Amino acid sequence: MMQKLIRGTRRALGLHHPGRNLDVFPDDTFIVSYIKSGNTWTRFLIANLAYPETPADFSNINRLTPDPEALSKRELLKMPRPRILKSHQYFDPRFPKVIYIVRDPRDVLLSGYHFQRKRRLIDDQYPFEKYAARFMAGDFNPYAAWGDNVASWLATRHNRPGFLLLRYEDMLANTAEELAKVAVFLGIDPDPERIATAVRRSDASTMRKLEKSQALLWSSTRETRQDIPFVRSAKSGGWRTEVPESCIAALEAQWGHLMTYLGYELHTRAPEQEKDTHSGAHPETALFGVGEHHGAVGV
Repeated sequence: MMQKLIRGTRRALGLHHPGRNLDVFPDDTFIVSYIKSGNTWTRFLIANLAYPETPADFSNINRLTPDPEALSKRELLKMPRPRILKSHQYFDPRFPKVIYIVRDPRDVLLSGYHFQRKRRLIDDQYPFEKYAARFMAGDFNPYAAWGDNVASWLATRHNRPGFLLLRYEDMLANTAEELAKVAVFLGIDPDPERIATAVRRSDASTMRKLEKSQALLWSSTRETRQDIPFVRSAKSGGWRTEVPESCIAALEAQWGHLMTYLGYELHTRAPEQEKDTHSGAHPETALFGVGEHHGAVGV
């Protein structure tokens, strides 16, 4: 009874973390991705781009690009506008402008495994195959499964005004070029020197150094294992050597059409995908008309 009263009082005073239930303003922009898809790196890039006078680090990133999961409703309402906010949410029609980052789900699977170890949600001996099955079911977080989250945004916003789709792999390969797209999207002059400074301040080596000295200052790492880094390899393709073949096959069988649509080459190919290839099915038909094995259905 007392806990319920405390929660009610905190909510009435605006001291709770609103998460998906935050108040959204017409001039808000959201940096959205599924978990472990490059959201934090993108937040650093954008914070360093938008606020060049205040280099981003783990002590101020929640102030520069606010996180509704980490800040109170009262704090969020006091933030200067226009706000650039972080989110992992599946489609929310209230979000006026969205920068959506997508990453190869096989690497998301691998990165997520180590992140759940860091959060102490699984131990170091937890079977990867068991984790993969739970990952594909959307079992570890409130943001749905990877395919449902990604397709919810693509089906509703892709190729429409106010929506910018970025691939993590393209950002790694051509960081300055991709960040210039973000600058134009945000109405910021894509000055090459300003872009270069933001890229330099946000590179993986810099973020690793910042994490070592500031991990206890940031909401996402403060209460986690300190022997496992949050900023890991910052690369693509680790799944090729670290994810079991059975997990790759199962993931591609579930989300193969969506992965192909996004430009990710499949390691295995299910019979249904072979049939679609030979029949000349249009990629958008394959994405939004998928069958029962694919996470994009029902969006």
